[in-house]
Amino acid sequence: MRFAAYEHRHRTRVAVVEEDGTLYPLPGVTSLSGLLAGTGGLPGLLAAGAAALDVPPGPHVSQVRLLPPLAPASVRDFVTFEEHVEGVRRSVDGVSGVPEQWYAAPTFYFTNPHAIYGPGDDVPVPPGSAVLDFELEVGAVIGREGRDLTPEQARDHIAGYTVFNDWSARDLQSAEMKVGLGPCKGKDTATTLGPYFVTADELEPYRDADGFLRLALTARVNGEVVGEDLLSNMSWTFEEMTAYASRGTRVVPGDVLGSGTCGNGGCLAELWGLRGERTPPPLAPGDTVSLTVEGIGTLTNTVVPGAEPVPLPAGRRRNRERP
Repeated sequence: MRFAAYEHRHRTRVAVVEEDGTLYPLPGVTSLSGLLAGTGGLPGLLAAGAAALDVPPGPHVSQVRLLPPLAPASVRDFVTFEEHVEGVRRSVDGVSGVPEQWYAAPTFYFTNPHAIYGPGDDVPVPPGSAVLDFELEVGAVIGREGRDLTPEQARDHIAGYTVFNDWSARDLQSAEMKVGLGPCKGKDTATTLGPYFVTADELEPYRDADGFLRLALTARVNGEVVGEDLLSNMSWTFEEMTAYASRGTRVVPGDVLGSGTCGNGGCLAELWGLRGERTPPPLAPGDTVSLTVEGIGTLTNTVVPGAEPVPLPAGRRRNRERP
């Protein structure tokens, strides 16, 4: 089953999306995250969706403005593709190979849940950036609260998936990571989710013998294919990532876990690292990025000019007086 959040006639609704694009609104529901929390996860969500199909249909998806399918409680973005690590390290940090420590655990960082964009939304260039990039990922959505989960337990806590675009200001990212923190402002302006939330059971037919989802991934810029990969090239499963995310803390309904960027052109920086030059060039206003994930859909956004950065002084060098 697939769900969409949308705006129609100045109202925000959540609906089941049929194959032909017809929307079946869930009565009184305006938040998928709230619905997940209130129904106890995937079984309750499926029951609510089935009930919605018994009422008269709403508008067609072409008649509404699609919103991000959910407002995340938090966003953890992992890095699980070796090929991406190799290319981006060469491009951003000027070093080659994969750090041995990378293989020890599925590393992630927290990104901004207050900067979520939906399908079709214009995405602004981050203030002060001249090297904007996309990143093709899949986001797993948590449906049930859990703590210190095993990978086997974690499967029941994943309610579904959506396409995830981690917009990245590579120049800001490279500068701030020299301090030993981040990425921070290099990732702070926009993350796009959509076009739909697809329940986990829908993607089970794609699961391979090792537990990975074998989904085809395609990235296009202005209609031209720049990257293709398989989601099954991840080095950890979503269940293993969820278990790690829950270690010593909680995962809660509405948390989003990004797969990390796929390889073979899942972002421009990887291609720049491999080619030794910025070809294709960084994204600029007017460029349109379309990310397609088999079984989920296509997420499309256009880049627009952003705000100018508010000037700030450099850090003061202090004489370190003491009281």
